[in-house]
Amino acid sequence: QVQLVESGGGLVQAGGSLRLSCAASGRTASSYIMGWFRQAPGKEREFVGAISWSGGSQYYADSVKGRFTISRDNAKNTVYLQMNSLKPEDTAVYYCAAHQKRLLVLEYDYWGQGTQVTVSS
Repeated sequence: QVQLVESGGGLVQAGGSLRLSCAASGRTASSYIMGWFRQAPGKEREFVGAISWSGGSQYYADSVKGRFTISRDNAKNTVYLQMNSLKPEDTAVYYCAAHQKRLLVLEYDYWGQGTQVTVSS
């Protein structure tokens, strides 16, 4: 089992950048596929991207491709979401999640509590 805690959310102007962190606890945290999701008010939760346990593979939703980058530091049991060229439509609560299935599987087993990102125009 793994526990996830996100941090780094806040208010940023359009065109700005923000980096979210997700700290994972548990002895085998580094063996998990880690994903990022977001949920805007009144909308369904949306997949943002995911990273393999080694960090060697990532994939992203088309809406963030080229602007967002996921990385991980397994020595620190932490996953990052670097968000650049932010747009007002990126405003949402961002969640990290984990599972031990294949990278492209979107059914995650563990979730953090979320961190708010607000992009002003």
